[in-house]
Amino acid sequence: MMSEAALDEVSVLSSIYCGEGEFVLQEAGQDGLIVQINCTGGGEDGLVGLLFHLHPGYPSCPPDISVSSTALSRTQCQSVRQRLQERASELPPEPMVHQLVEFFQQECVELTEGCRGAVEAMKPREQDDEWTAVLLLDHMRARNRYVGLLERWSQQLQLAGALLLGQRILVILQGARHSVKEFCHRLKTVKVDVDSSGKKCKERMMKVLIETPSSSPGHHSIQGFIVKNYESVTELSAAFEHFHMTDLYQRIFPSLKD
Repeated sequence: MMSEAALDEVSVLSSIYCGEGEFVLQEAGQDGLIVQINCTGGGEDGLVGLLFHLHPGYPSCPPDISVSSTALSRTQCQSVRQRLQERASELPPEPMVHQLVEFFQQECVELTEGCRGAVEAMKPREQDDEWTAVLLLDHMRARNRYVGLLERWSQQLQLAGALLLGQRILVILQGARHSVKEFCHRLKTVKVDVDSSGKKCKERMMKVLIETPSSSPGHHSIQGFIVKNYESVTELSAAFEHFHMTDLYQRIFPSLKD
């Protein structure tokens, strides 16, 4: 039986890697779970597939890792796999799949022997591509602390953002897709707020309403991190119009009525 920490991590991963075909989960019976993260690039789906076999003892023991790719040779895939396994053995016994994917995206491609000529073809474009995402938060009780964390994270990750406070709590993010995913990961793994009893809690109910390539790469319609209150649907719509995101608002509006 998988640990609660492992199951929580799988839930978080499914929210972070929520693009079509990015996240695949398989049950391995008594042998645990198999999680596959497909990193896309060059317009091809599944260019690099990172497969993590989470045994019942995980995260006390690191996962088994497999690497597949349409851009790399078998030798190069084995080299990436070995480096990831070494990294996994260096990490503390706690959920680590997201860290390993981050490590691959940030460093492992450059460390792979013989990959120099294939780096650009292999490296996931999502790390550099400009994306816009809209997140729906469940609650915000400790407002000052919560807002302070969101603003600090946006600065650390070089994201432009807007927090819209009203009947629904929305966060708009603009920047590198890799940074947007890290922002979402922090929301679900860091205690950002308090629950109804005043105990610190994580934002487990956060939903990604939409994520899409920015219409104007390199140009942010939001500058810095903005906090804005709204009191009606009309004011919320006007805020999106101000950010030149009317089309985006129309696409998420059905989700806001649920």
